[in-house]
Amino acid sequence: MTFSCRSGISPDALVNEDGGCGEPPKCLTPGLLSDRFTAMGTFFVGSLVANHTDQKRVARIPKLLVDTGSEYTWLPEATLERIGVVKENTDLSFVMANGSVITRNVGFAIIRVGKYFTIDEVVFAEKGDLTLLGARTLEGLNLVVDSSRKRLVAAGPIPAASSRTT
Repeated sequence: MTFSCRSGISPDALVNEDGGCGEPPKCLTPGLLSDRFTAMGTFFVGSLVANHTDQKRVARIPKLLVDTGSEYTWLPEATLERIGVVKENTDLSFVMANGSVITRNVGFAIIRVGKYFTIDEVVFAEKGDLTLLGARTLEGLNLVVDSSRKRLVAAGPIPAASSRTT
């Protein structure tokens, strides 16, 4: 899929050095995302990824395709290795959209998008793989896709079990 950039906004502008980006809504606004790409239904976000055992080891991921059809988040293998993410599960099988089966390694990392963060399993994406923000990470971030505006929005209060009163 080819994307046509219509503005001079750099993907690096989506998340700044400390993982924040000013006003929370601005870091996820459609003005920064949907105005940049003409492909229907797709958009990107910037993020920070950190080693979960040494959070000082962090990398910027300027452009992640938001993909609710992918369970896992896929990040460049070289980036994950550079920040010391350990391959906890090797040769996990994945079925691609075209039906082919591939294997990749998986580890744990902290993912930040604006003021939101979560720890999740991440796939060590190899050369030629897409860089994706998957459904499980979105759920952990407590963000949902606003497809009409091509942006991520807060999902609201997190459901929890309550004690039963009799």
